[in-house]
Amino acid sequence: MLLQEQIQAQAQQGHISDAALASLAAQAQCTLRQAQHAACLCGVLPMRYARNAGYFSCAEQAQLLASHVLLVGLGGLGGTVLEQLARAGVGFITGIDGDSFEESNCNRQLLACTASLGHNKACTAAERVQHINPACEFMAVPHFCHTADDFAAYMGKANLVVDALGGLKHRLMLHNATAQAGLPMVSAGIAGFTGWCAVLLPQQAGVLKLLGADKADRSVEETLGNLAPTAVVAAGLQAAAVLHLLTKRPVPHTTCFFDLADGSFTQVDLTEKP
Repeated sequence: MLLQEQIQAQAQQGHISDAALASLAAQAQCTLRQAQHAACLCGVLPMRYARNAGYFSCAEQAQLLASHVLLVGLGGLGGTVLEQLARAGVGFITGIDGDSFEESNCNRQLLACTASLGHNKACTAAERVQHINPACEFMAVPHFCHTADDFAAYMGKANLVVDALGGLKHRLMLHNATAQAGLPMVSAGIAGFTGWCAVLLPQQAGVLKLLGADKADRSVEETLGNLAPTAVVAAGLQAAAVLHLLTKRPVPHTTCFFDLADGSFTQVDLTEKP
């Protein structure tokens, strides 16, 4: 019996459990992600994504499971973006970070805890993904990228890039490499209780020029600090934009600036076309 026929036979009210899918995947000699994808294609939603169904269709869930995101940075922004994308059912994620966790990360970084101190962020992220969604195929890159070519080497299979880097030093290099690869990017930054999130298409310059990433080595976050609520909001905006881009839905914002101290959110168009 074909995998999809077996899935339909075991489905209950249009849903199927991961346990059942894992058993069928073993019989079919495929991965759990492939079994989840096959289920979505035949209109059966894996139970773990049941609460996605109020917004995303089975076909859109299948798109997420077939998508590949390159996530650069796994700290305050990246760790939370990773958590949300893995839980949403993005099938492939490559995570790049050569840094290790320090005590000062514990105030805001989801992956930072007493047990992870001193451990590489990308390797810790791989363990976390296995715990929260074993169907998500995560590739850890436990080193830094220092040139545009370093970044470009991981873009071949990606559908889009998430810039979750801290500071400004390597952001413009990453943005230029992403544009050269013809991929969309979702970028964000925080400082104190303020933050921003921007969706950049390959032909667009966007928010980094305004922030002076091509001129300054020191970013405002180093002066105002990094706070957990700000990181979570910025990462949530990034994750929402990524899910919309992957499912071909209209993106909810191009560039959004927010201030949690006064509760303000402002959408602006900072894109520049050559």
